[in-house]
Amino acid sequence: MTIRKIQEFQKIHYDLSLLADPNKDLIKDYTKRSVCFDLILNETIIGILILLPTRPETLEIVNVSVSKDYQGQGYGEELIQFALTHAKKNHYKTVEIGTGSTSFGQLYLYQKCGFRMISIDHDFFLRHYEEEIIEHKLILRDMVRLSINV
Repeated sequence: MTIRKIQEFQKIHYDLSLLADPNKDLIKDYTKRSVCFDLILNETIIGILILLPTRPETLEIVNVSVSKDYQGQGYGEELIQFALTHAKKNHYKTVEIGTGSTSFGQLYLYQKCGFRMISIDHDFFLRHYEEEIIEHKLILRDMVRLSINV
């Protein structure tokens, strides 16, 4: 397994990004301002991590995803731990992440990695996404924001 900086965004990177964020326009916007990494296993790109500096000393994980065939095997946690190490090495103090209030698996993973809930952005997904998102038979409305000090 290797995590490397992405030099040029390719179709596989967009495909992986869309697993975590169905808004192509948002992805195109934030990747321009971010540092991006991919996770390679046996010469196959299976994951992506996109980090965006948001405020002084704060880095946000704006996208982290793993190919469906490799989910549930610890690769998402590897990417998050890589992000925390990268943040510390680059003198960031805080790492933030946001996810859907109905994204139970992601909420579990982020808290398992030490993130704590800090706020709720009410109706975020209704404001920023044209199509309704359904998770676990629930309409996704709110973004839960989490952070960790590194």
